[in-house]
Amino acid sequence: MSRKKHHVALIYNACSSVTPEAPEDQGGTAELRRMIRRMARVLRRAGFRVTVLPLANNLTTFQRRLRALKPDVVFNQYDDVVHGALYEMRIAALVQTMGFPLTGSPALALGLSRYKYMSASLLQGAGLPIPPNTALIERIGDIERTRWHFPLIVQTSREHAGIGLDRRSVVHSKHALKEKVREILHQYAQPALVQRFLPGREFNVGLLGGRKLAVLPIAEVDYSKLPPEIPPIMSYAAKWMENSVEYQRTSVICPAVLEPELAREISSIALKTFRCLGGWGYGRVDIRLDENNRPYILDVNCNPSLEEDVALARSAKVAGMDYTHLLRTIVRIALEGPTFDVGVGVPMY
Repeated sequence: MSRKKHHVALIYNACSSVTPEAPEDQGGTAELRRMIRRMARVLRRAGFRVTVLPLANNLTTFQRRLRALKPDVVFNQYDDVVHGALYEMRIAALVQTMGFPLTGSPALALGLSRYKYMSASLLQGAGLPIPPNTALIERIGDIERTRWHFPLIVQTSREHAGIGLDRRSVVHSKHALKEKVREILHQYAQPALVQRFLPGREFNVGLLGGRKLAVLPIAEVDYSKLPPEIPPIMSYAAKWMENSVEYQRTSVICPAVLEPELAREISSIALKTFRCLGGWGYGRVDIRLDENNRPYILDVNCNPSLEEDVALARSAKVAGMDYTHLLRTIVRIALEGPTFDVGVGVPMY
């Protein structure tokens, strides 16, 4: 970094969720604001001038304030709170069009990673492994057109953070499949993504870098303490609901204990996956093994959570990179700019 004190505009979604949040929900609005305040303090200690810029309902006001601030980089922490809204990619596109460097992935990568069936199809076309029986179900009648091999996992096709995943998401019959698909169609107003449920180990692969992309220490999700009636999946409860059995009995082991050959294969798949979708800066690829220990791509998150001491920050810490160093590195990568990206020239002030 140069000696100049770079100005960082830290943006986040200030809209409240349309549904009431449980007090124990660690994925709620209060926790988001706490994380943003913490990130701002850490970035200031790292030598940046930081302005926290919330974005609620008035996009015109947001644009006017961003132009007035003239930041050197926009630290993107915008995350949708309305199911299926898909504004993450639109906000990224807006900031990029205004000419400001942006942390994390560009708009196209964010959009691809949120359209899970589209990204899975793209990855499969590139020769990367996705779970068998991957299908997009838009109507209940579509279920009859496919020959299914149970068990299957049924989830929302345009959400992340475990939204829509619960104890009934792993199905063992066509009746259960129809019931779960019907719930997603009605409750989330989007198609359902159906895939073969893989019974093997599950890994989170953190990635950090721009032109030189590095794999952080691989983490393994440990479901071994879950009771047999709860499926071993990273559901919303397992991620966020601190009073739930899923949350309390699901843990993460980092670094994962892996045979070197399997670790190399998982790392290679994660790198190719992130690059294939156009990811940049930092990300996470979730991979799960089948009954023969073959790895398959479960999910791609181009702008994963930057909560301190968990997820990506945990893997970075194991690699010897503290939280301050991680955030500083993400800003540096944003200033480097994505490969092959064509800018608009100077910011549109």
